[in-house]
Amino acid sequence: MKTINIQDYRVTAPVELSKLPTHFTIEVSEKKKEKELEKIRVKLSKLQDKMYAHNKYAVLICLQGMDTAGKDSLIREVFKEINARGVVVHSFKTPTSSELEHDYLWRHYLALPEKGKFAVFNRTHYENVLVTRVHPEYILNENIPGIQSVDDITPEFWENRFESINAFEKHITSNGILIFKFYLHLSKEEQRQRLIRRLETEKHNWKFSPGDLKERSLWDDYIKYYEEAINKTSKPHAPWFVVPADNKENARYIVAKTILETLQMYTDIKEPELDEKIKENLSHYREQLKKEG
Repeated sequence: MKTINIQDYRVTAPVELSKLPTHFTIEVSEKKKEKELEKIRVKLSKLQDKMYAHNKYAVLICLQGMDTAGKDSLIREVFKEINARGVVVHSFKTPTSSELEHDYLWRHYLALPEKGKFAVFNRTHYENVLVTRVHPEYILNENIPGIQSVDDITPEFWENRFESINAFEKHITSNGILIFKFYLHLSKEEQRQRLIRRLETEKHNWKFSPGDLKERSLWDDYIKYYEEAINKTSKPHAPWFVVPADNKENARYIVAKTILETLQMYTDIKEPELDEKIKENLSHYREQLKKEG
């Protein structure tokens, strides 16, 4: 299988999304790709079990991308071997009235993973500098002091949001949460084809909304703001990975490989050792249980 260097997708310097590929070819059969992904899934599952016993780190996986980029299927295929108690998926929709009574990061704090567990954010706290940039009128729902109209939303307002997000991520990583941020880089043409398939495949009709076409017409705005968000928030402790997403299977493999290889670098993650006194008496405990038989 073609060697993939995960560092090729990591953002370490300013990027222009228009110059990055949306397609990556792995010249092996689909069966072979699935087999390789299966191996990674099993290793991730075992690693999560070890992390749970170790009880010091948690993992936060953030998935962003345009509509139809493949976030849902990626979550299903990459994490399905992990113990159901070990991974929690959060899909952040339009904020509820209750959520709007708090600051915009509040609901994301509540969804952070416990030590030893994985959390997957399907759409993330970055929606607060993406969708709201394209539709600044949404900010008015937050009822922020000094913001009475869209005209009150200045460039400084957005800079402050980026600073808050960076501070949020710095804080949680310093407390043991390992962050992976993936932007599924989809081409506009591939999105068109996927929307057509939704309309032509009856069992997928429910996924389509006329609003999808409205958002598609704002493609250039979204790409511009994605690019800005990625460039301003890709940090050593919370890097962005721009993953070619025109081929869903390849994107899943790259994401899974990135998570596994990065976590394997944390060599301090080990199962705890038994207390010496318990170790010394293991044979005694065994005999005690055998006598009950």
